[in-house]
Amino acid sequence: MNSVIGSVRFSVLDRSRTREGHTAAEALRDTVELARQVEALGYHRFWVSEHHGVPGVAGSAPTVLAAAVAGATRAIRVGTGGVMLPNHQPLVVAEQFGVLESLFPGRIDMGLGRSVGFTDGVRKALGRDKDDAEDFAGRLQELLGWFRGTSPTRVHARPAEGLRVPPFVLAMGEGAAIAAAAGLPMVIGDLRDREKMRRGIDHYRTRFHPSQWAREPYVVISGTVAVAATPEDARRLLIPEAWSMAYSRTHGTFPPLPPAERVGSLRMTDKERRFYEAALAGHLAGTEEQVAHELASVLKETGADEVLVTTSTYDREALLDSYRRLAAVVRS
Repeated sequence: MNSVIGSVRFSVLDRSRTREGHTAAEALRDTVELARQVEALGYHRFWVSEHHGVPGVAGSAPTVLAAAVAGATRAIRVGTGGVMLPNHQPLVVAEQFGVLESLFPGRIDMGLGRSVGFTDGVRKALGRDKDDAEDFAGRLQELLGWFRGTSPTRVHARPAEGLRVPPFVLAMGEGAAIAAAAGLPMVIGDLRDREKMRRGIDHYRTRFHPSQWAREPYVVISGTVAVAATPEDARRLLIPEAWSMAYSRTHGTFPPLPPAERVGSLRMTDKERRFYEAALAGHLAGTEEQVAHELASVLKETGADEVLVTTSTYDREALLDSYRRLAAVVRS
């Protein structure tokens, strides 16, 4: 076993991406089924995400979906990557995770992000605006207080109070500093900008304050990893998501994933082509040997404790094969 790769945990974040010709309901069921499959492959965690009003993403209610995933699996840790705390009252978030932990004790993670809605219309529908993200640190402390039973009000979060649900901070923007000050594990991405990632990790580690939640810094690096029999097959896995990203940058909406073959037949504008090629670049993609080499390099650079893989593609069988091959790399 590669000593560097073998010393860290590998986990999966699935964003419930919808596919052309398939329904949102199918995307959600695909997520639950993938959780069963990656549990059998030995992955440590399975997380789901929160998006609102995005045509290409079905996962809008992460704690509800996490409950379905936990109910369909046996031992894998289940959580959120993440619940966007500015969108919710901390008491409600505490209650939701308290229910999850009560139903599935010792298996629930509480991944928390600071993003608000994708568009002005979504933010208005949520009753939020961009300024709500500025008080993430305060909302985070309020949320943790509900679990500790230290709220200044006479209200008690039932059944959260007294439960231990591990919190993680998604380190977007100032997230690394907030995670360090709160003494919480940090999730940071993406793998395509390693210099920025290293700076965020260094900032987090040098400013980390031990807490009841974590005695030492804990770093989870997140990004796309695609493994296939050939480099060309691995690149093909990346094509649907890359095109969706390029389309969103040029048309203002994030569409369902198209088949890779259809993307290959498209006539792109120069602008679309630039965004598309940029979205394809920098991921960890290739054969088992190639990905093992790149993973070892990234892990040596970052000293990360865990890798959270977020791969999305149209072909579900090819996606599962990628996770199967990655699991073999981890075990080898």
